[in-house]
Amino acid sequence: MSQELTISPLLRTLDDLCLAGYAIALHIRFTTPMFLFQTYSREWIDIYTRKGLVMQDPTVRWGFENNGTETWANLAGSDEAGVLTEAAEHGLKFGFVHALELQDSRSVASFARGDRDFTAEEVSAITGILVQLHELTRDTDALSDAEIAALKTLSITLTHAGKPVT
Repeated sequence: MSQELTISPLLRTLDDLCLAGYAIALHIRFTTPMFLFQTYSREWIDIYTRKGLVMQDPTVRWGFENNGTETWANLAGSDEAGVLTEAAEHGLKFGFVHALELQDSRSVASFARGDRDFTAEEVSAITGILVQLHELTRDTDALSDAEIAALKTLSITLTHAGKPVT
């Protein structure tokens, strides 16, 4: 079965749980992920990109320095540039970051809602999906060229559409 067919339902589940969107960077080498899936609003992605906020984002910094889960609320004190405050102004009010490193490969993801904090059960389900995504995309040598192209297209489509997969 195509990895795209396996991954798409997982991303749709995240769409249902992360009402304000998510950003998932899988298998980061230096500072570039092999695959990047983003479903934040187009407006927020544009602002974040235009201002180069990735360089100041406390969730990104935490994800590169740690493994596990941390809430955005707990990172607010280290947000000198006001990235989380600005995100909240664009509907990303509650969230958490999860980072993992398995078999010498790091993935970092942030998940957001606008209405309330995530429940412990939701965090567990979401981080479980992240582990699955990490594992499914880990060995690109096992993927066909067509599967890699399809995953990259899905990544680009999500990022540029700024909305969930339908």
